[in-house]
Amino acid sequence: MLCRAAVAKRLVTNPPMLACLSTRLAHTLPDLPYDYGALSPVISSEIMELHHKKHHQTYVNNFNNAEEQLKEATNKGDISKIISLAPALKFNGGGHLNHSIFWKNLSPNGGGQPSGDLLEQINKDFGSYDNFVKTMSASTIAIQGSGWGWLGYDRATSKLVVATCANQDPLQSTTGLVPLLGIDVWEHAYYLQYKNVRPDYVKAIWEIVNWKDVSERFVGAK
Repeated sequence: MLCRAAVAKRLVTNPPMLACLSTRLAHTLPDLPYDYGALSPVISSEIMELHHKKHHQTYVNNFNNAEEQLKEATNKGDISKIISLAPALKFNGGGHLNHSIFWKNLSPNGGGQPSGDLLEQINKDFGSYDNFVKTMSASTIAIQGSGWGWLGYDRATSKLVVATCANQDPLQSTTGLVPLLGIDVWEHAYYLQYKNVRPDYVKAIWEIVNWKDVSERFVGAK
């Protein structure tokens, strides 16, 4: 596991640093911590099943395939092939990483407000919880095309930051922020239920945010 984690961290910025690929473990689709229909009516069972079993599984499959090609290219010393695989590794690896966080960020027992140190930090950095929700919602809704809205932690400044990433770009390797809470605004995450009205989806998702998970990530990020 340490080998795979080390490789994943270096893929985007330094593809040749891949010596431990020979012992890599295949990535697998994580189980959801709840049933497909558990987040209804905010997110329907149909969306959850398609999103998890089809879309996330595809990222996992393609990530494994790209890593196998990378292993082969590395063994052959094919530097051009190694470099050409970087976009696929970033896109599919990011998709796998982002969704693995997203599923745990949600809960049928979620909603309300965070408490303790996380709420204190939110109030400090955004003025109030309501202002934080408005800020993150507006940034997420405004993403052009597909992408993610994130609440991240900046270790350099010890502050919470709202950020957005295009497509499946992973937050930490893209911005340096530690991901705490992500909102997926690819159309496959909401279109079957909310059509093209992204603001309604973003407004509703706050009702199922798993603040316990977000708080634990906050503690681990510091």
